[in-house]
Amino acid sequence: MTLLTRLEKDANGTRCIYNTDLKLEVVIVPVSDVDRSKDFYARLGWRLDADFRFDNGFRVVQFTPPGSACSIQFGTHVTEVAPGSAHSYLVVSDVVAARDQLVSRGASVSDVFHQGAPGAHFQPEGSSARLSGPSPTHTSYRSYATFRDPDGNLWLLQEVTNRVPGRVDPAELKLASANDLASALRRAASAHGEHEKRIGQHDANWPDWYATYMVAEQSGQELPQ
Repeated sequence: MTLLTRLEKDANGTRCIYNTDLKLEVVIVPVSDVDRSKDFYARLGWRLDADFRFDNGFRVVQFTPPGSACSIQFGTHVTEVAPGSAHSYLVVSDVVAARDQLVSRGASVSDVFHQGAPGAHFQPEGSSARLSGPSPTHTSYRSYATFRDPDGNLWLLQEVTNRVPGRVDPAELKLASANDLASALRRAASAHGEHEKRIGQHDANWPDWYATYMVAEQSGQELPQ
C-alpha cells in the first residue's frame, strides 16, 4: 500500500509526484538469551533466515513466521529495550487450529477467547473481560489467543478471515500460503452449502460462486448469499 510520496523533476523539468512504498520488513524482539530464543522460535516452525556473529560481540538472528512478509530479529547489542517488553500481533485464518499447532510445538498458549469488553485482548490472561471460546459470530478481528516467548515477549493471535476495506489494497490480493488457500476454500464451501439450502437445489456454477466469495472476503466487500 502506498504510504509516502516524493517530488522529482521529469526530463522537461516539470515537478512530478511519485509514490514510494514503505513496507515493514523487520520487528526487533528484545531477549536476554539469544540461543534460548533461537531454540524457541525454531521449535515453533519459524524459518531461520540468518544468524550473523561479529568480532565486536554484535550478533543478529532473524526468523520469519510462516506466511509472513515481515520478520523478527533479536541478538546482542541489537536494542536497549528491556527483554520481554515487546507486544506483537500474528494474524491467522483459524485461531483454534493455530493454537493447536503452537501447543504441539511446545508453546504455552492461552485458551481461545473473545472480547467481553473493548480492549479485552490487551488484558492479562485470566481477566474477566476475556470470554471463553471464539467469537460466537466468528467475525474477523474478534477471536484471540496469546502466548509468550521465554523472556515474556507477548504474541497475540488474531483470527482474520475478512479484512476491513481500509486494510486491503486490491492490487495486492493474495493468499500467502497453501494453508491460507485451504482455509479460504473451506469457508467458501461452508457458505456455498448454505447458499444451496436457500435456493433449494444444487448449484452447478459453484466454481464462479467460490471465486466471487473468496475475492469478496479478501477485499472486504459484502459476501455473496
